[in-house]
Amino acid sequence: MSNINKILVPFDFSEASVNALEYTLNFVGPNRDIDILALYVSVMPVTESEEKGLKADFAKVVEGFQRKVKNKPDFITTTGKVIESILAYRKEKNMDLIMMGTMGDKVTDEAITNTSRLVLGANCPVISIPYGCTISEPKDVALVMGGEEIEDKEVLKTLLDLARTFNSKVHVLTIYKESVYEEKSVVDSTENLLEYYLEHFYVEHSFSKNQDVEQGILDYINEKNVDMLAILPRNHARMSTPSEGRLTKLLTLHSEIPVLTLD
Repeated sequence: MSNINKILVPFDFSEASVNALEYTLNFVGPNRDIDILALYVSVMPVTESEEKGLKADFAKVVEGFQRKVKNKPDFITTTGKVIESILAYRKEKNMDLIMMGTMGDKVTDEAITNTSRLVLGANCPVISIPYGCTISEPKDVALVMGGEEIEDKEVLKTLLDLARTFNSKVHVLTIYKESVYEEKSVVDSTENLLEYYLEHFYVEHSFSKNQDVEQGILDYINEKNVDMLAILPRNHARMSTPSEGRLTKLLTLHSEIPVLTLD
């Protein structure tokens, strides 16, 4: 993946972070020259002996996966608030992608997890990895688009890199609540753009009517056996009115497959 050379994995030894690390190792594979850095954020300063113990425990976790990667994952500690520290480190070290585990919350629509907070705050691609998801390569990816035009076409390069790496099929989905015509006319104007940026990996653009947009997306995932969901969050929009990121938060909470936010 030419645009992805360094991956940051927030890691705290929780089940969700262990699952995310294993997913990341499988995602990188044995032959790709990609650096993986696991970041442990502590509220209190970590002593030298404590850090040594944490690194030893991390090495055991990695060894237990029995997954080969070209570059051995590195482990570092830092002190501060979790989300702020992760984003600051990502910016300082110019990491290309964050891959973070989540336990999600399928019961409520209002919960705020560290992962959903990070996704809304990040200005880079993030893959949120739900605990219990299958550790597999993303062969079928669904890109969710609304009726608005794509502001920054460059974000699609990450999706193209992923598709090239795994020979993935990219399905584009637009959910509408009422009339499709207005939204469809806007989306139709981006067809050439999608074909250009996503090349032959772009296979279809589906339109579905559903009053519950999130449910429509989740139904599509099940129908098409999608391995990864890709979304274009609008909470950082510059050319139009930014959204509050509600759909992004809900999908991060409720999805049972990894969610790639292209930002």
